[in-house]
Amino acid sequence: QVQLVESGGGLVQAGGSLRLTCVISGRASSTQAMAWFRQAPGKESEFVAGISRSGSSKRFSDSVKGRFTITSDNNKNTVYLQMSSLKPEDTAVYYCAAGYVTWILTSIGNYNYWGQGTQVTVSS
Repeated sequence: QVQLVESGGGLVQAGGSLRLTCVISGRASSTQAMAWFRQAPGKESEFVAGISRSGSSKRFSDSVKGRFTITSDNNKNTVYLQMSSLKPEDTAVYYCAAGYVTWILTSIGNYNYWGQGTQVTVSS
C-alpha cells in the first residue's frame, strides 16, 4: 500500500511563493513517476508538473513553466513543488500522485495513488 501526504499549502499574495511537499510511504519504491495535479472550483483537474523516480526527467504544464520547479529526494521519499511568481489563477487544491508509468504522463488515469490534497489560495 502506498500513501501520499501533501503539505505546504496556504494563502499567499500574488507574486509570492510556496513550497508543497509530498511524502510517499508504503510501497513507494515501486512507483516510477510522481506528479502534481490541481483542481480549481468548477474546473477539471489539471496536470501541473511531474518527475521521474530518478529525477532525470521533468515535465511542466505551459501554465506554470518557468515559475514552478519540481524536485525529489528519494532518500526521504519526498517530492517538492516550488511555486514562485504565483498568480490568482493558480488558486486550486493541489494533489500529489504516484504511478507505475515509466513516462511522465499528464492524464489522471495514469497514476495509481493520490494524496488528499492541499489548498493553495493566491490573493490579488
